[in-house]
Amino acid sequence: MTHNPQALDELENDALTELVNIGVSRAAVALRKMVGSPVILSVPSVEVVGRRVAATLIRERESDPLIAVRQDFAGAFSGRALLIFPETNSLELVRAVTHDELSGTEMLDIEEEALAETGNVVLNGCLATMANMLQRPLAMSLPQVLRGDGQILFELSDRPDDNGVVLFLYINFAISGRDIRGYIAMLMDLPSLQSLKELISEFITRVVGTDGNAG
Repeated sequence: MTHNPQALDELENDALTELVNIGVSRAAVALRKMVGSPVILSVPSVEVVGRRVAATLIRERESDPLIAVRQDFAGAFSGRALLIFPETNSLELVRAVTHDELSGTEMLDIEEEALAETGNVVLNGCLATMANMLQRPLAMSLPQVLRGDGQILFELSDRPDDNGVVLFLYINFAISGRDIRGYIAMLMDLPSLQSLKELISEFITRVVGTDGNAG
């Protein structure tokens, strides 16, 4: 399969990138309050790719083991959101969240809890803002911390037809000079992506005030 029929056209992609940017900047404000220092989250690229491609993209960028915070979301569009970063960054993130006040042992004790809370702030901030702007409610599950590689995080099976779509958002993190970087991925099936496309079209119509391409 060369081109994905569910891929967004240029206008939809621009609108989605704008929505994600607004969501991410809200999440950055919430995270800044948590860590007490400047947080920069930027979204250089938004891509709709197959799960296998997404797993490969992460593997090419990150050779170290990964850690992810996962939250499922449901509503007008549903799926699974993942905040993914290299495991080597995880304690640095906990250090930022706890303001460098804990010993190494104490940090390890609360690592999962701190990561889950951070993931919750970022993913919830991002998705809740997007849902708000698309004028649809969205319910989020409690955060779960996972460890593994892209294959595990995207729950790829060995079936050749397992090529669900991933809305892959590559996000640059920076917390006041700390070496922390990450990605957000949204896993959605085709019907959900179709619903999201329709909501984006409605959003474009509201913002631009034209019918665009009806149909």
